[in-house]
Amino acid sequence: MRLDLVTLVVAEYDPAIAFFTDVLGFELVEDSPSLTTDGRPKRWVVVRPPGGGTGLLLARADGVRQEAVVGDQAAGRVGFFLQVDDFDATYRRMVGAGVEFVRPPCAEPYGRVAVFLDIAGNRWDLLGPA
Repeated sequence: MRLDLVTLVVAEYDPAIAFFTDVLGFELVEDSPSLTTDGRPKRWVVVRPPGGGTGLLLARADGVRQEAVVGDQAAGRVGFFLQVDDFDATYRRMVGAGVEFVRPPCAEPYGRVAVFLDIAGNRWDLLGPA
């Protein structure tokens, strides 16, 4: 058993795809036309870190309720965790790409960590080895 996808509600598909693929280095696994439950067009967009693992279903907000959670899916907490092998290189690359870090890198017993915001404003931990 494994967790395959987690939905991330975004304002628009294309800027979110660009952030996750161009900035974070995820792979675009699928971008297919689909329909909402009431028949309106949407897209099925999945991105994953290189090499697989749990992917993100990028879901465009549909309606006021969903629009309200864009950027606040974990109620202001860190809700996503990106583990990398080379923390320093990844951190430098992300800073160079304009990613906003709201907590600078620090050493914790479990490894290096810095908190950044995704394109919508959700908080992520960038995690590396101790």
